[in-house]
Amino acid sequence: MDKVKPVRAMLRVLDVLQVLNSRNGVTVTDVANAIDLPRTTAYRVLETLCSAGYAVRDTSDDHYRLTVLVRCLSDGYDDEAWVTEVAQPVLSQLGRKLVWPVSISTNQGNRMLLRYTTDKQSPLALERYNAGVRLPLLNSATGRSYLAFSPAPQRAALLDIALGSGEEMEGAGRERALIEKTLSHIRKVGYAISVRQYRGESTAAVPIYSGTNLLGCVGMRFMDKAVTESVFATKYVPDLKAAAAEIGDSFTEWKEARDLNHQQPLAPTRRWDWTLERRVEH
Repeated sequence: MDKVKPVRAMLRVLDVLQVLNSRNGVTVTDVANAIDLPRTTAYRVLETLCSAGYAVRDTSDDHYRLTVLVRCLSDGYDDEAWVTEVAQPVLSQLGRKLVWPVSISTNQGNRMLLRYTTDKQSPLALERYNAGVRLPLLNSATGRSYLAFSPAPQRAALLDIALGSGEEMEGAGRERALIEKTLSHIRKVGYAISVRQYRGESTAAVPIYSGTNLLGCVGMRFMDKAVTESVFATKYVPDLKAAAAEIGDSFTEWKEARDLNHQQPLAPTRRWDWTLERRVEH
């Protein structure tokens, strides 16, 4: 396959973004000198970023600065990165210890999204699921656990969405009072369980907190004949809660480190050498 030549205009924009990110305000001349661009080109790129909302020019000193909108460029990466960097190592270790398949799910509107699972590594997985599976709020252990431990206003809103989309909770139907009673019991015992009787399999889940922020849920699937709820509560819940706590604490540290890195200048900045058509350090 032939090597595709990069789009130079796009590379220029990325280089300018790096310069803006590394300094607290830059002039057109600063940008032109930093990445060896003609001043007219640097000006056009900066004004394009302003038009798109990613930068703003301070009329008092003619310095350009990034706006908060630029953080949106990293939001998708951050959301995926913390699962890979923080949760996955903890769950892989937990899966080896418990042998039963374990997973992590996060909320996505009226569904829970399966982000990572040890199904492929577990010899006890009756079915093997992949990341990306969407689970109902009312009829999955992760959904019920997330609902139960959500702040009251968020829980009320999520229930409105779930019931409005036609969902029902097994054993409670669409009766909000019965649903709330079930969620109250989940908060009391510290975990949620969902039974799939036709498969002889149950799923249980505990919440993950980073401080007071509810991140998602750690789940575990097991066969009813091998693990009763009382056995699950005494033998497995402590390990699930410990893993959830470790993920939450590690996420807090990871987030603080990333926020600190966002505040510091990038060094060195990588730019494109237009003559040699390759990346260089400066």
